[in-house]
Amino acid sequence: MQEIEMIIEEKVKHYGRERKALLPILRGIVLHKNYISQNDMVCVARALDISAADVYGTASFFHLLGNKETGKYVIRVCKSITCEMKGKHKVLKALEDELRIQLGETTHDKLFTLEATNCIGLCDEGPAMLINNTPYTRLDPEKVHEIIYEFRNKNKKNHGQQ
Repeated sequence: MQEIEMIIEEKVKHYGRERKALLPILRGIVLHKNYISQNDMVCVARALDISAADVYGTASFFHLLGNKETGKYVIRVCKSITCEMKGKHKVLKALEDELRIQLGETTHDKLFTLEATNCIGLCDEGPAMLINNTPYTRLDPEKVHEIIYEFRNKNKKNHGQQ
């Protein structure tokens, strides 16, 4: 049995085979590999006895349930009007310069993916972003540089220990 099928079965045991289990199953896949492939959606559809189109419709509706391969770290920059007013454009430019990619792209080393997302609920501390599920707030270009530097160093250390 493939790893994704094991994750699906584990979630089915916990949530059951009703349609209400769809989101927790999809979330489990995303937590495991940061995105949901078309093959994953077919496996979920079979497990819940629903159409693959229904699974795709749900997965594509929720931005955090990405359906394309991403980097190890997905950076989601808040695009709310509040973050916009507090300097989101400078933060986004700093991220694009630091990572050498544009919104919607993944770095060549598959370490970072840069995306924009709707409000993440941190308007009072904007501009804000999420890296995977960790929030970073009150951002400016210098802070962006420090954060990316830390992630790159952490990855080098972890990669060297393996």
